[in-house]
Amino acid sequence: MQINEELVRQITNAVLSQMSQAGASSASGNASGSVPSSAEVPSMAGRDRINEEKTSYADYPRAKKGTDPKEVVIGVGAAFQKEITKTICGIPLDDVLRNVKAGIEEEGMTPRVVKILDTSDVCFMALEAAKLSGSGIGVGIQSKGTTVIHQKDLYPLSNLELFPQAPLMTLETYRQIGQNAAKYVKGEQVVPIPCTNDPMSRPKYQVKAALMHIAETEQLDPEVGAVEWEGR
Repeated sequence: MQINEELVRQITNAVLSQMSQAGASSASGNASGSVPSSAEVPSMAGRDRINEEKTSYADYPRAKKGTDPKEVVIGVGAAFQKEITKTICGIPLDDVLRNVKAGIEEEGMTPRVVKILDTSDVCFMALEAAKLSGSGIGVGIQSKGTTVIHQKDLYPLSNLELFPQAPLMTLETYRQIGQNAAKYVKGEQVVPIPCTNDPMSRPKYQVKAALMHIAETEQLDPEVGAVEWEGR
């Protein structure tokens, strides 16, 4: 079953319905001690998986540690360009990857793309990419668009730069991420990329973000780990 607007709408309505019911129950209980009947909520029965099929990466070449000191490894999510083809705000992942790579190349560094199959946490994805990188600098990109720049000798949550507001990111932001990652390799002074913040983006996209994260996690294959990936 693919993520689509109808599924997002149904689950959003279910959440809102439950919230309304809880509020009504509380108000009614305070007034008379009675509890109203349950509101009708769309059934999610039988939806054990977002996608029925799981992509196999058994025949893909395993990602190895690079030796090029100019290399920046981009680690993408398990569902990237396969089960999920656009970010949470609708930007094609092909374009996201193209712009991150372009930003790296514009600074004279070399991008390499791997697909991370043993975690769907973007900080761990970025750290794994950094450890595979010849320069020790890596970029992690979840399929929903959340991105991290990391360095191989840092703790997972002590990254160089974090871009959590995926719904507000643009192709220019992704290009700047590539540029900054390359500047870290060169040891240049890096100006953190300004991020737009919208407190309403979380409630607006919360359901879709959860579904996309589930779809990503479903595709994990820890036994494979990480494979070479160039948008195959």
